[in-house]
Amino acid sequence: MKNIVKISLFAAAIVAAPAFSRAQDMTNQAPAVTPAAPAAAPDQTTPAPVKPKKQGLVFKGTVSAVDTNAMTLTVETRTFDITSDTKITKSGEPATLSDIAVGDKVSGAYKKSEDGKLNATTVRDGKKKKDAAAPAN
Repeated sequence: MKNIVKISLFAAAIVAAPAFSRAQDMTNQAPAVTPAAPAAAPDQTTPAPVKPKKQGLVFKGTVSAVDTNAMTLTVETRTFDITSDTKITKSGEPATLSDIAVGDKVSGAYKKSEDGKLNATTVRDGKKKKDAAAPAN
């Protein structure tokens, strides 16, 4: 009888061993998918990204020289290169470099190139169209 009890306990152990061993394997494995980073809580506000200025640095002054051959515009003491991307307006209307005269009041924006040149991105000669239509005081 003792042998039958030992054999039955041994048989039960053999039958239960694979199930027990699979249970250990499942709990000890690393997860197959790494969980994503937690999202920010909805009540927390994150600052919006700051958009870079498209225009660049600004200038304003009186035109002291215009060179249509070299495609440059001198405003007081600074000389700006005019490129094919430069947007020129006179009284709010599209214009060209030859439409600007010495003594005109201009304003605009420029970007400094790697070689130190000042490339004009916009040049405005005179007042904007809606300002020009306003009566003078």
